[in-house]
Amino acid sequence: MAEFHIQTKKLNNNVTFIAVQGFLDAHTFEEMEKTINDLFDGGTYRLVVDLSKLDYISSAGAGVFIGAIGTAQENEGNIVLMKPSPNVKEVFDLLGLSQIFPFANDVEGAQKLFS
Repeated sequence: MAEFHIQTKKLNNNVTFIAVQGFLDAHTFEEMEKTINDLFDGGTYRLVVDLSKLDYISSAGAGVFIGAIGTAQENEGNIVLMKPSPNVKEVFDLLGLSQIFPFANDVEGAQKLFS
């Protein structure tokens, strides 16, 4: 199983870039949830989440984003998902989440979605 990693980096316009790698599932979703909640606690509600190196996401992993998007939007922010692999995108499609979350191909495109 691929090791799970999260890296965050502040961008301009109070946007935080989050790179996720490995498997986001029942064993790792709490780490993702803590990362997002810590950002929210710090007043950051504009998140760009790079999923290009995420090998797998379970419904528990997707649930982290479902739980967070409402809070982000209530605080004039959003969660933009970037470059999900085909199998990760399929999970979002099957759960109907592709209708809720904006998707971008790169950081510039993601940041434009906050304008």
